[in-house]
Amino acid sequence: MEEKKLDENMEANQVSLEEEKSKAEYEEAKSKAKWYALHTYSGYENVAKENLLAVIPKFNLQNRIFDIVIPMETVVEEKNGKKKLVERKSMPCYIFVKMIYGDDLWHAVINTRGITGFVGPNARALALTEEEVRKNKLEKIKIEAKLDVGDKVEVIDGPLEGTIGTVQTVNTETGIATVIVEMFGREAPVDLDFTQMRKVDA
Repeated sequence: MEEKKLDENMEANQVSLEEEKSKAEYEEAKSKAKWYALHTYSGYENVAKENLLAVIPKFNLQNRIFDIVIPMETVVEEKNGKKKLVERKSMPCYIFVKMIYGDDLWHAVINTRGITGFVGPNARALALTEEEVRKNKLEKIKIEAKLDVGDKVEVIDGPLEGTIGTVQTVNTETGIATVIVEMFGREAPVDLDFTQMRKVDA
């Protein structure tokens, strides 16, 4: 009985070590990955993303493709005389993928339904520059924000730019705060990135 328990403990430790090794390999691979833009058929952005997600396990690409983003933006839309905030695609016909590129991956990606090819010279993959990654908000910029519940903030980016609001919740892990702002004549909570606001004196 004791021997069986010892074997089980050794197996559990082995699994734990394998998981740690696998996680370390994944993180190391992810740090080498770059962002690429892919062109899709019109209206096929979501289809392309779903199909590419299905390709990852099919070709065992978990350590090659790490993230797939459909660029979105928040805009003010007026319907039947009422204004509201809506999310829409900021770059129709494009998706962004974070991956470790290789010729073998090129075939797997462009043969995915909905995708017409990579954005680059002669349809060859060209990694985005750091500036392009920042501009398209593909990576979270970790910033230290001295924000507390009850603080007054001014929105400095997005459709609510110039609006003053009150911080309701702060999440330092995600870099997002929920702010109560007056929107279209009534108070409403909105989630804002730390980079989209600045603290103002009450």
